[in-house]
Amino acid sequence: MSLLIRRLVQRAFNFPTTTPATSSAISFSRRYAVQAPVSEEEAKAVVSPRKGPRISNGLNWALAGKGVIVQDKSHYNLSSSELKHFGGTIAESLSGIPVHVRGDVTGRTPKISKAEYGKLLKHVTSHISSISDVFVHDGAVGSSLICDAKVRVISDSPSAVLSLSNVLWKTPTRAVSHDSCPLTVYVATSISPNFLESIGLASQVNSGLLAADIERSSLILCGKAFSNTKSIKDALAAVAEPVISARGGLLLSARLLVSGDSVVLLFATEDVIKSCSSTVLSADAGVILSSDGVSSLFQTGDSTTLTLFKLPSAVILASADSSGILPSASKLSPGQAAYHFLAGYQNGKFVPAYSNGPSALDPLELAKSFLSKLKDHQIPSFLVNVNKGDKKVTGKVEKRAFGNKLVKLIQSTLSMNIPPFNPKAGDFQSMYKNFVSSKHRELPEEFCF
Repeated sequence: MSLLIRRLVQRAFNFPTTTPATSSAISFSRRYAVQAPVSEEEAKAVVSPRKGPRISNGLNWALAGKGVIVQDKSHYNLSSSELKHFGGTIAESLSGIPVHVRGDVTGRTPKISKAEYGKLLKHVTSHISSISDVFVHDGAVGSSLICDAKVRVISDSPSAVLSLSNVLWKTPTRAVSHDSCPLTVYVATSISPNFLESIGLASQVNSGLLAADIERSSLILCGKAFSNTKSIKDALAAVAEPVISARGGLLLSARLLVSGDSVVLLFATEDVIKSCSSTVLSADAGVILSSDGVSSLFQTGDSTTLTLFKLPSAVILASADSSGILPSASKLSPGQAAYHFLAGYQNGKFVPAYSNGPSALDPLELAKSFLSKLKDHQIPSFLVNVNKGDKKVTGKVEKRAFGNKLVKLIQSTLSMNIPPFNPKAGDFQSMYKNFVSSKHRELPEEFCF
């Protein structure tokens, strides 16, 4: 009987035949593959999925493999109007919901143990299985079909699916079923907060919790966590990073900026980005750089936005230095660009890789890959000093003026012969070196100030 069930589940998943083009990605991502939380003993007790107008046996068997047993109806890839028909609404955006990530090497988020995540996952799948209507949505992290990470959302709420469908890129039908290493997002909006407390995971009253496991390639959203869009994007990026990397993409915390015929990768802090938002194409810090070009990590809400752009004409690293030591604009060698990318200097503070979110890759490894991309594709790099210091740009007029100034500076950087990086004398270089060496013992020879 167990052999029969195993064959049925394999047939429902439609596992693809491995080709030379995908073998390396499959090999890399096997250790991140999701392990079904349903034991063999539990699988024996699973009855054949019920039939109905909106029920697919293939889909329900796939959901069973993820621990969710559909008791009544499963709804697949509903449109926005259909989700609203089932009571789905656009929820108010929230922030500050606790985020726990297993496999974050940067230490930027609280950790969750393997046992805690396993217990949470088992309870969440059991909860979703008890709901009469299960909503399933397939999408992708990344707008490139070559270097994306497929995602399946399994939820007890049409509102959660409506929210996440505005974040994920659309993907072809059955793409998740044919994918070698898809991500899974479990959403339990009506789960009891008392359970979260009982397993030692802090939750805010009437809010919820977000937990991710990079090794399992899965994400769990409880309560109102699906409304915390920024944290969801950060967690999805961390979970998707190994898959995207295995497929030849480099996930970077940068924005796409279009200036004339030029496509530019801009690394900058949130304050700088907000000042020139009308010029920046991607509102979120998240792009994928590959040999095919550059693509956005998540949807921006603009259906007319292109999904894949040509390779960038330049990379611009925006640093802030009010002391006047850093020049307003200077050209960097690939090794210098990788070094300043690794440091992410901002007025006495350092933001490695220009990212504050969790990551499955060490910043140094990311900087090494960044260096390889710059060299392989001969992409010129520049360092721009926004020179605003700690002063807050608050007024609309001041913000507009600063944004215009930054845009002009970037445009002039791309159109003029910019001198090589040559900072004024001082202990500036020592400050960089002390920070980088405290985090990383050995740097590649090409990395230089």
